[in-house]
Formats: sequence, structure tokens, C-alpha cells
Amino acid sequence: MSSYNNKILGVLGGMGPAATAEFLRLLATMAPAQRDQDHPKIYLLSNPQIPDRTQAILGAGEDPFGLIKEGLETLAKWGAHILAVPCNTAHFFIDKMGDLLPAPLVHIVTSTLDEALNKDERGAWLLATEGTIKTGLYDAHASQKGFQLYKPNPNVQRTITSAITAVKEGRPDKAKKALRNAVEELWSEQDLPVIAACTELPIAYEAASLPKERMISSLEALARACIKELY
Repeated sequence: MSSYNNKILGVLGGMGPAATAEFLRLLATMAPAQRDQDHPKIYLLSNPQIPDRTQAILGAGEDPFGLIKEGLETLAKWGAHILAVPCNTAHFFIDKMGDLLPAPLVHIVTSTLDEALNKDERGAWLLATEGTIKTGLYDAHASQKGFQLYKPNPNVQRTITSAITAVKEGRPDKAKKALRNAVEELWSEQDLPVIAACTELPIAYEAASLPKERMISSLEALARACIKELY
């Protein structure tokens, strides 16, 4: 069993709360631990009041950059050695910080794309918020890896957005129905894995009982990458 290296993980959560809770569960499940003391020390700052990232990108909401930056800086001041943010769209704003990041960040996009590349070299469908799609956040990193991403048409994207919203609303039945419809339509166009590149989507995907082996979860990818840094 690998041993915990005593680094403290700082998690900036609340974007959204259900995804943050699932991320913490994954960390506990993935840790190579046999007792409480083998698990990593984690500082969590969950701030659901951070403005909606997609609305800001679409020009319809308040800029969340300041509160994201403040949250990461607070975690570092508390003593976090490495940082993680279980929200894909937030990384558009995090990337703007560059060298101003107060501690090393485990990047959700690069972690997810590494797993997607191992899953199927042909490429994958990108399921994400409208904000993540518009910024090209995944495209920039995928092009560096020579990995092809396929985007849903506008009608399917609206269905994916409704699934994300339903998870945030605590309505799993609505979320699973919407996501199942979207994914099945995509697979009828191109038989490729789907990247759940919004941290609400793995929750909706599991609720929909879709085949787990055909989905790359950004939540799981981030959790695995954090565990690798901690052990």
C-alpha cells in the first residue's frame, strides 16, 4: 500500500454542492487506506455563492474571478500544499491566474483528457456547460495532445444543459432522462465515448444507468490525479 505523503489538499467547492460532495466521496473511496489515519488531510472551502461561471462567460452574469482567486488564496493561507477545484468551467478563470496561483493546482481538464486519450484514441464527445464549450477550454488542451473532440449540436446541447441544471436542483429523475436522451442521440451519430466535462454530469450519467465504460468522468479523473499527488 502506498503511504500518504502528508501534503494537504485544498478543495475549492460549491460549484456545485452535489458535485463537491461526490468528489469528496471519490477521494475517500480511491485512497489506498486501511484506517482513518491513512486518508489525506483535506481543507474544504465550499462557496456556492461564487457567481455562475457559464452566465459570466455568456455575458449574462457577474464575474466569478475574484471569489475564485480569493478562495484559492484562502486555502493556501490555511496551509494547503496542492489545490483542486471540482468544476470544469471555473478553470477558464483559474487559467487566467497563471503564475499567480498560490499553490500547485491539479488541473481537471488535463487530468480528464489524459484519461480520455487512454480510453479511445479516435476521440470523444464533449459534454459540458455552454460556458466550457464557448471558451474552447477543452479544445486548447486537446489540440496539444492531438486528441479529437466532437461537439453536440445546439438541440442536444440544450438537453445536456437541462441535465446539469436538474442535478443542481436536486432532481435526479429529470437529470437522468435528459442525459440519456442526449447521449443516445450522440451515439447514433458517432459511436465514441463521452467526456462528462461538467462535474454534475457524472451524477446524471450514473442515475441514467448508461454504460460506465463509455464515459470519462471529470470528477473521477480529478480525484485520481489528486490521489496520485497525495500518495
